[in-house]
Amino acid sequence: MDGTVGTGGHTLAIMQHFPETTRVLGFDRDLESLDFARERLKPFAERVTLVQGTFGELGRLCSQVGFHQVDGILLDLGFSSYQLAATGRGFSFQRSDPLDMRLDQSQGHTALDWLNHLDERTLADRLFEYGEERRSRRIAREIISARRLRSLENTQDVVDAVLRAIPPRWREKRLHPATRTFQALRILVNDELNQLGQFLGGFVRLLAAGGRVCLIAYHSLEDRLIKQAFQSLERGFNPLEESAGEAVQSFLPFRRLTKKPVTPSREEIINNPRARGAKLRVGERYESYELIR
Repeated sequence: MDGTVGTGGHTLAIMQHFPETTRVLGFDRDLESLDFARERLKPFAERVTLVQGTFGELGRLCSQVGFHQVDGILLDLGFSSYQLAATGRGFSFQRSDPLDMRLDQSQGHTALDWLNHLDERTLADRLFEYGEERRSRRIAREIISARRLRSLENTQDVVDAVLRAIPPRWREKRLHPATRTFQALRILVNDELNQLGQFLGGFVRLLAAGGRVCLIAYHSLEDRLIKQAFQSLERGFNPLEESAGEAVQSFLPFRRLTKKPVTPSREEIINNPRARGAKLRVGERYESYELIR
């Protein structure tokens, strides 16, 4: 199962390198990406099933198409170059686009909807929580000020608000000042952390004995959730139940294969600078608890 099929790169590699009996279920929220992937994967159309949906719904989506157990699950939580390059979506701060940011444009509130309705304090909290933006209160103040002046319409307006809030002497050299704000808004619009939490609470039920899960995160919020969930699963608890204080130790046997995340080499980063922040964690379901004791 490829829960973030995107434009099909990972699924294509799986089909090219795995046995001819391999079948892949891929899903993604972004219909444009799925259409691109469907064309790219045409040579393997008989063995690839593509469905629009989010990985937080993996249980329903898998049973819907007859995948009751799988031998491998992959999530790459990074943002694709295709999406950043797509005009009219609002994901990039490099040009002026409508403030949309929805991965599934058929439903949900746009970034502009959120920015027009959140109060200043809540907006600052979301920028700090989801973007780990240290100057969240100053940025929120500038965004709300732009809203009151009716000058909040597109991505460039948000960038301008951020630049007013962060003077040049405070700006990082490596990171564009608006990076964390755009990350926070995208996570908010698409409910990304909640979707990841739902996935982490349910994926192990779909893994066959000996099946593995490979998760690639790109910022500390995602990686922290994955790390904590793997630790809970290894102790025999459902991550969602344990975080709510309601856990009973009777969950499926699971172990971490990577105690620490695997990160890209220097050579990989040179070849693909966007891989710089990637962290891969891998886990495996066991046949029974006796095998790990």
